[in-house]
Amino acid sequence: MMNIKTDKIYNFGIIGAGNVSKIHAKAIAEIGKARLLAVCSTNIDKARALATDFGVDHIYTDYHEMLQRDDLDIVCILTPNGTHAEIGIAAAEAAKHVIIEKPIDISLDKADALINACKDSHVKLGIIFQHRFDESTQFLKDAVEQGNLGKLILGDAHIKWYRSQDYYDSGAWRGTWGMDGGGVLINQGIHTIDLLLHVMGDVESVCGYCSTLGHERIEVEDMATAALRFKNGALGTIIGSTCVHPGLPARLEIHGTKGSAIIEGDQLVRYEVGKEGTGKGKDTASVETGASDPMAIDFKAHKLQIQDMIDAIEEGREPLVTGEEGKKALSLILAIYESAKTGKPVKL
Repeated sequence: MMNIKTDKIYNFGIIGAGNVSKIHAKAIAEIGKARLLAVCSTNIDKARALATDFGVDHIYTDYHEMLQRDDLDIVCILTPNGTHAEIGIAAAEAAKHVIIEKPIDISLDKADALINACKDSHVKLGIIFQHRFDESTQFLKDAVEQGNLGKLILGDAHIKWYRSQDYYDSGAWRGTWGMDGGGVLINQGIHTIDLLLHVMGDVESVCGYCSTLGHERIEVEDMATAALRFKNGALGTIIGSTCVHPGLPARLEIHGTKGSAIIEGDQLVRYEVGKEGTGKGKDTASVETGASDPMAIDFKAHKLQIQDMIDAIEEGREPLVTGEEGKKALSLILAIYESAKTGKPVKL
């Protein structure tokens, strides 16, 4: 592994000027070795607005044209889910490092094609699961690895959020299988599902139910439940919704034979192990989580993950959330969809 730190400023391009684009732009603006060089969107008005807000001179409506720039180092792909691999492959072939907002894409075949393209082009691929960089997550991950909670026996991911009908009506691609790839699980729930897998390990089998109960004019689920069996023998549950009013903080519960831990809204609100358990959380900073507003999301964890991409390039290592890691949550979610469709348990 190399460990070469340079004075290089890394030029970033953003493809897609939707809700999350300002979060990425703010994160890039706060990194000393990063500069937002170019913005691309098929909606020229949105591209111009983003560029104006962040002092960017180069605006594109065709990402192929933007990718031809020799001075572009890293691209953040923030487009509808079903376009991620296609654009990411084009970026890799243009020798750009790739950061993709979750999910990696909407099918495992497309995810694999993207992963292979980045390997073939010798560029880095990172999938945005920024909550792995939260202080609460890192504390819990370390505690589990050190055996503080004992043998893991139960893991629960509950995402009881709220999205208005206007949210789904705001884009023709929202709430569709072809472009969104699913509903609450693949869009809102995937972050907490990723954390569940990050802490508990891989899933062996799953049984799921999905329904559309609180919205109109969408093809996908706004309510889902699943029962899990992990490969380590532990059991677990997932609950996801975008029609629980007014929207509650996402909750991750991890239980072992020696203790329990609960992360709620990115804070460790309970950590109790053995005789030394406090019964309360470790002090962590409170951040906005988007439970009822998709724009109410803090950019600080994105900043840490984007900084990690720069560090990975300079140190000659993989980013902390690789394409393979990003694929794990997608695999589980697709298995839940299959189980809900067939009415049968699915093995992963």
